[in-house]
Amino acid sequence: MVELIPSLFFRYPKTSTSLPMLPYNNGSLPIEVFEFLLNCFVRSPTWQLWLSLPLSLLFFLAMGANATLLITIWLEASLHEPMYYLLSLLSLLDMVLCLTVIPKVLAIFWFDLRPIGFSACFLQMLIMNSFLCMESCTFLAMAYDRCVAICKPLHYPSIITDQFVAKAVVFILARNTFLTAPIPIISARLHYCGKNIIRNCICAHLSVSKLSCDNVALNRIYQLIIAWTLLGSDLILIFFSYTCILRAVLRLKAKGAAAKALSTCGSHFILILFFNTILLVFVFTHMAKKKVSPDIPVLLNVLHHVIPAAFNPIVYGVRTQEIKQGIWKLLKRGG
Repeated sequence: MVELIPSLFFRYPKTSTSLPMLPYNNGSLPIEVFEFLLNCFVRSPTWQLWLSLPLSLLFFLAMGANATLLITIWLEASLHEPMYYLLSLLSLLDMVLCLTVIPKVLAIFWFDLRPIGFSACFLQMLIMNSFLCMESCTFLAMAYDRCVAICKPLHYPSIITDQFVAKAVVFILARNTFLTAPIPIISARLHYCGKNIIRNCICAHLSVSKLSCDNVALNRIYQLIIAWTLLGSDLILIFFSYTCILRAVLRLKAKGAAAKALSTCGSHFILILFFNTILLVFVFTHMAKKKVSPDIPVLLNVLHHVIPAAFNPIVYGVRTQEIKQGIWKLLKRGG
């Protein structure tokens, strides 16, 4: 979750398009905030010009690839298996995350539509927090699926069943919604009585809560503990699963079996590491705030919601022979 660390505080130039500070009533109490202003890349405004094209291409790639994958799995009866159900869940999460974040960012880049409503901002925050953790947990379920398939192939049909997938989906939705939902709920109940300029392209929790007049120390501590606990535990268990896979693969004696398993699972593990690496890079750039432009964390914040979504269906789907055959069948039907 790339918004874990608060973004850097910096002054806006006088030529900025930011909205003015909200006025005060009777010179004492500020007017209540009903709208926020997303103001990103203030120090590097030219970034919006060259970033808008690759960002839009990544967005359309993510939406198109995930939609194709979902339609293929839905229409092809041979793909109605637990592994592909989990892949469908991953695609759904990716599409929702992209639709929640990227269209608004592109609207800012292309049309300077920076305002976002109070309720819309916290709804975006809710989806980003919960769905990113759901995606991490889905990676864990898929890693366990591959671990059982390679380490205990004879027991795979009895362990990885439709009932297992149903329970996994309920767990993924319940755990991450229950633990992350309090973050935007508590933040929305804070008093926003003066500042309304969010120095980010999205409504990241810590970028928004720092505008409050209240003490938000507990909010930030809860955010950090929950996020690192969820993502950290998932990553540890995923690493353990792939360690077991590696040990089992090295014992395979069938010709080409080890190479094939390593190629498939290796690409999956690299993608999972990439999902978490963006977060680590974000943390390191924030720690080196005196040497790194404050726009770098904002950029990573945006890319974390689109790059994994664009490459997940390619690595998990197109590299799978059954998926490629299903897509080819659909193309033949359409032709």
